Amino acid sequence: MSKVFRAWDVDEVWLFPASVQDFVPPGHIAHLIRETVREGLDLRAILSQYDEERGYPPYHPGMMTALLLYAYSQGIYSSRRIDRACHERIDFMAVTGLSYPDFRTISEFRKRHLGALSGLFVQVLGLCRKAGLVKLGHVALDGTKIKANASKHKAMSYGRMRGAEEKLAAEVAGWMKKAAAQDAAEDRQHGGERRGDELPDWVANKERRLAKIREAKAALEAEAQAAAGQGAGEDSEVAAKRGRKGQPPSGVPEDNAQRNFTDPESRIMKTKDGFIQGYNAQAVVDAEHQIIVSCDLTNQGTDSAQLLPLIDQIKVNTEVLPKQVSADAGYASDANLKGLEEREIDGFVAAGRQKHGTAAPAAGKAKEGSRLAAMAQKIAGQGYDSPYRLRKQTVEPVFGQIKQARGFRQFLLRGLDKVKQEWVLVCTAHNLLKLTAFG
Repeated sequence: MSKVFRAWDVDEVWLFPASVQDFVPPGHIAHLIRETVREGLDLRAILSQYDEERGYPPYHPGMMTALLLYAYSQGIYSSRRIDRACHERIDFMAVTGLSYPDFRTISEFRKRHLGALSGLFVQVLGLCRKAGLVKLGHVALDGTKIKANASKHKAMSYGRMRGAEEKLAAEVAGWMKKAAAQDAAEDRQHGGERRGDELPDWVANKERRLAKIREAKAALEAEAQAAAGQGAGEDSEVAAKRGRKGQPPSGVPEDNAQRNFTDPESRIMKTKDGFIQGYNAQAVVDAEHQIIVSCDLTNQGTDSAQLLPLIDQIKVNTEVLPKQVSADAGYASDANLKGLEEREIDGFVAAGRQKHGTAAPAAGKAKEGSRLAAMAQKIAGQGYDSPYRLRKQTVEPVFGQIKQARGFRQFLLRGLDKVKQEWVLVCTAHNLLKLTAFG
C-alpha cells in the first residue's frame, strides 16, 4: 500500500474567494499597521488634496499611506521593490486589499505627500503615549551619519573648482572659435540653412560641466559670505573646546571646502568606516520602550548645535519635557548644559570620551569650575549607577534596528528639506513597529 499524500492541485478554482483577512494570520503586523492607519490616524492633510471630481479614480490615499508605512517597517524603501512586493507577498496584499499600484504611482504619492506623511510622526507618537510606551523619565540623544543619494566622487573642492573653471573656460572659448569657423565653412559648403550660432554636440558636455562648476563655486562663496556676516558661531565654540583659538570667517571659501554636484546640500562626513557623502540624522529616544520622541536631520558633521532644538521639539510633540537627558561628548558645551539647567532637566552629557572599562567618561580639557567640569564629576561620582549608562542601551540600538535590521543606509531623495522629511518617515515607521509590538 503506497503512502497517501494531501492533494496538490494548483489549477483548482475556489468556489468562494478568500478574504484578505485570510492571507496572513490574525495579529500579524500587516493587519495591525493597516488598521492603525485606517482607524487611528487623521489623514485629512492628505485627503484634502484630492478635490478634482473628474478623471480616473486614484488609489485610496489611506491604502497608499498604509502601504508606505508597512513597507518602511519591513525595510523596503524603493518604489520598485514595493511594487514587486504588492504582487509577490501576501502580507502586502493584506495591506492593499489586492490593489497593485505601480512603482511610478508609489513614487509620485510619496513625493506629493512627503510633508503630510512626515506629519504623521506626532500622531503615531501620541498613540505610543496612550499605549503607555512613552514615560519621558529618561531620554537619550545621538546622531548617525547616513549616505546621501549622491556619490562622494561627484564632489569637488573650491580649490579644484578655481583651477577647473579657468581650464574649462579656456577650452570652451577655443571650441567656440573653432565652432564658428566650422559653421562658416559649412555655410560655404552647404548654403545658409544653419543660423550660424549652433554649437556642435561635442561642445555641450564641457559647457554644462563648466556651468555646474560655476554654480557650485558661487554657492560656496555665498555660504562663506553668510558665515562671515554671522560671525564664528559654533565653529569658534568647538575650536575653543579643543584648545584652539577660533578664527573669524574670512568671507572666502577654504580651498578644501566641498560641494557635491548631485546633491549639493549633502556633505562629506567622517564615520568610523571612513568618509561618506551624507547627512547627520538625529534622534531622541525614550528609555522605556525605545520610542523616538523627536528627530531631525542636518548637513553639519558636528552634533553640539542639535541638542537643545531636539529637546524643545519633545515639548512641541508631547507638551512636556523629559526629566533626564543623556548624550555623548559630541553634545558637550557650556551653552547646552546651561540650556538644560534653564529647562530644569537633569542632564548627563559626557564631558569627554569614555575609555573602555571605565565607569564614566573622562573630563577631557574641561576647565576647573566650569559646567563641563561639574558634569564630569557628576557622572564619575555616580560610577556604574549613573543614568548616563542608559544612553548606549537606549538610542544606539534604535540606529542599529533602522540601519542594520531594516537596512536603511542611504536616502532615496535629495536636498536637505526632502531628506529631513524622509528621515521623519523612517522614524514614524520605527515607532509604528514598536506600537504594534508592545501596544
